Amino acid sequence: MASGFKGIAVVIMGVSGAGKSTIGEMLANFMNGNFLDADDYHPLSNKDEDRIPWLETLRDTLRESLVSGKSVILGCSALQKQYRNILRSADPNYEVGGYASVVKFVLLDAPAEVLAARLEKRAAEGKHFMPAKLLQSQLDLLQIDELEGIFKVDATLSPQTIISIIYTWNFSTSGE
Repeated sequence: MASGFKGIAVVIMGVSGAGKSTIGEMLANFMNGNFLDADDYHPLSNKDEDRIPWLETLRDTLRESLVSGKSVILGCSALQKQYRNILRSADPNYEVGGYASVVKFVLLDAPAEVLAARLEKRAAEGKHFMPAKLLQSQLDLLQIDELEGIFKVDATLSPQTIISIIYTWNFSTSGE
């Protein structure tokens, strides 16, 4: 890495019910890093409104971790390319319009039926704010450009297997 910092930033992304918080927390513990849940930075009054200031706050938080040499895992839906580009720019060496960044993205991918079942279970437990009926709108918003280099992981695998896959991938690509 040509940059003068040694931090690691991985964004665990996907629609609601994919397992971002579960996997993010486990990966952060495994990597001896910090887990950030994007929803914790979202003003409650602003869950469905303009996301740019929220994403800029997340970017600034990622940058602080990167430049101070820390490992940080962010759980964030990051469904649209423009949102991911804001997060990519946490890398002080990021060039606008490109995809090269020390901020890595992992998409937790699962069939809609699996995601809906997870959301219904969470709603029954009082643990989630998004109704399962809005899942399709999130799936419709998800934009992935193959050029972005987003690493897709099967979110139906066991959490331990997912962590192992992400860890192996992250450290095989971070030495570039």
